[in-house]
Amino acid sequence: MKGRQRLVSDTFEVPEFLVTENFKLRMLTVNDLIKDYDAVMSSVAHLQSTYSVISGSDWPAGLTLEEDLIDLGWHQREFTLRYSFAYTVISLDESLCLGCVYIDPCQKTGYDVEISMWVRKSEADNLDSRLYYCVKKWINDVWPFSKPAYPGREVTIEDWKQLP
Repeated sequence: MKGRQRLVSDTFEVPEFLVTENFKLRMLTVNDLIKDYDAVMSSVAHLQSTYSVISGSDWPAGLTLEEDLIDLGWHQREFTLRYSFAYTVISLDESLCLGCVYIDPCQKTGYDVEISMWVRKSEADNLDSRLYYCVKKWINDVWPFSKPAYPGREVTIEDWKQLP
């Protein structure tokens, strides 16, 4: 972890939550394992045709519960170190993981942060666009970024992959 830059300054108060009338966002932790794994594994083909296209991976093909636990632990630690921020999108009563939002450093020219998100297949028609617009407003209103990138939304995947 040595040499990595924090995504936000020490003085920035990282939001703990974003609460809407339909869902909330909060830090993704290892305690979300079962709900997160259910959301991911119930949506494999959907995620591969949407979210995973951005990275060119076949995630979550073959994902095990143990691998998901490791991923969640990694996301949780990165959040506490302020290197990146992973939020679970969860139902208001916290009974169902609806998806995830990731705020990561961006390596592409012209952007300071990369924001990606996914929703479980069963919620895609109702939630995907609402989540995007809520997150975009939240990022613009609360976070200290000047040029956020939303690959696959404001920049096509093809154009994103071509950026230096």
